[in-house]
Amino acid sequence: MTVLAHEIMTPSVKAVPQSWTMDRLARFLTDNEITGSPVTDNDGEIVGIATLKDIAEFRWSADRRGSDASLTPEEQAEARRLRMVIFQEMGKVPVEVRDIMTPSILSVDEQTPVRDIADIMMKEHLHRIFVTRKNKITGIITTYDMLKLVSDKALTLRCASEYTNQPDTP
Repeated sequence: MTVLAHEIMTPSVKAVPQSWTMDRLARFLTDNEITGSPVTDNDGEIVGIATLKDIAEFRWSADRRGSDASLTPEEQAEARRLRMVIFQEMGKVPVEVRDIMTPSILSVDEQTPVRDIADIMMKEHLHRIFVTRKNKITGIITTYDMLKLVSDKALTLRCASEYTNQPDTP
C-alpha cells in the first residue's frame, strides 16, 4: 500500500507576514526551532518562503568583500571605508521578509505518493515542500518528515512493498 503525503506531513504550518523584519524572522525561526517558514501577504495568502539560509545569504552579501586585487593600496582602503559606511547605513533600515524571501512555492497534493515527493525534493534540492488540498495548504513535509519513512518500521515496510509490487520501468 502506497504511503501518501498526508500520512507523513506536519499539519501545523507556521507562517510569517512579509512585513516582518529579518531580525524578527530570525527570532521566530529560532524560538520555534525551525529553519524556514511560509510567508503571507496582507490577505493571508502564501507568497513565498523565508529560511535561515535566506538570512545568511543576505548577511553574507552585505558584508562580502569584492575582488580588490586590481586596486592600489589607497583605493583598497577607500573601498573598505565605503563598504563600512554602506553596511552601517543598511543596519539602520530594517530589512523586511519580503526582501529576502524566495517568491516561489512548490507544493504537492495530499494524495501524492511519498516516492514522488522524494523525487521532487531531490531534483529541486528542497528541504521542505507544502502539502495542499483543493489549492489550500494543509501541511508541510520536511526532510525530517521524510526520515519518518526510515525510522517507522510500518512505513518502511509499506514503502518497500510498493517497490516490490511494481514492475521495473525502462
